[in-house]
Amino acid sequence: MRSQGQVRFIKVSSKVQKIAALVVLAALLAWGISMAVMAWAQYQAQAERSSLLEREARVATTQERIDAYSGDIDKVAADLAARQDFVEAAAAALPEDITDQSEADTVSDSASEATETVSKISALIPEAAALAELEARQLAFVERLTRFADRRAARAASAIRQLGLDPRAIEQSASQEAMGGPLNTLSTSADGNIDPRFERLGLSMARMAALERGLQGIPQVAPANPESISSGFGYRRDPFTRRGAMHSGLDFKGPRGAPIYSAAQGTVSYVGWKSGYGKTVEVSHGNGLMTRYAHMSRFAAAVGQDVAAGDVIGAIGNTGRSTGPHLHFEVRINGRAVNPRPFLEKAPHVLKKARAADAPRQPGE
Repeated sequence: MRSQGQVRFIKVSSKVQKIAALVVLAALLAWGISMAVMAWAQYQAQAERSSLLEREARVATTQERIDAYSGDIDKVAADLAARQDFVEAAAAALPEDITDQSEADTVSDSASEATETVSKISALIPEAAALAELEARQLAFVERLTRFADRRAARAASAIRQLGLDPRAIEQSASQEAMGGPLNTLSTSADGNIDPRFERLGLSMARMAALERGLQGIPQVAPANPESISSGFGYRRDPFTRRGAMHSGLDFKGPRGAPIYSAAQGTVSYVGWKSGYGKTVEVSHGNGLMTRYAHMSRFAAAVGQDVAAGDVIGAIGNTGRSTGPHLHFEVRINGRAVNPRPFLEKAPHVLKKARAADAPRQPGE
């Protein structure tokens, strides 16, 4: 360092240098660990699906199935009975329209392997031929159900993205929802194990259900006459102070007592008075999404009540900080207000297209 025109040197002991080096090393190590944890979390989610796909590729070969039939037919029959229970439970949760297999395959195809197995078992163990044919039909049906669930999930994910939301966040939110109950382990064999193809079906159905449930919770019905919007989302001149202020929703003007509709499927989470909002109803739609309806004159819903899109939940009024009868409508995601207009304008068309793709086909179509 320079002092009074002279250059002086500060001597740092080797001990201090070592301590400084250790501090820097510790900081780098902590940063490296934090980055590794984040990378591991992302890797683990992808690895779980990859692992299941790999196990699908290592399912029992023809020779292994022949050995099983040769060793103990009664055990094979018990395994097939367990599989049948699994298949029937899965089929009960799906619509009847599962005939379209034009989409690209997303799972293993055991058709050729199953045909070879049935042929060899019928020749070597004639008394087991019927069981082998039943097993082949079960595998074909499970793979068909899995393709159907994957196709429905892909359509729901595409619709959710078109509405500006992240389907991965909806899947993650669904996996973190409160749940519980007795443990009823699923298996496809008498010894409690599960064939990877059956496990993949369960995961595909869970993903399909989560995304379609999330899709139903997206605002899609105008809560009041859409042609009567009197104030939009964003900055505006406050009607009381006449100064610029943030308006966190849409205002729908209307006569006192006009019906207010739930914008989407959900559960009523709040009914009461809120400062500034007056008489208010809030509906939770899952995945952190909530809609709020304010300035009501009366309520037509109760906390804990399940509502469908379009159900009447109250009536337009002039309660709270209001200059005249109208509905103040908000959409909030994880507590943050977002513009409701894109949902109300785009959701009906996006959802109609998604539902039409999954509608049952008529004979001859």
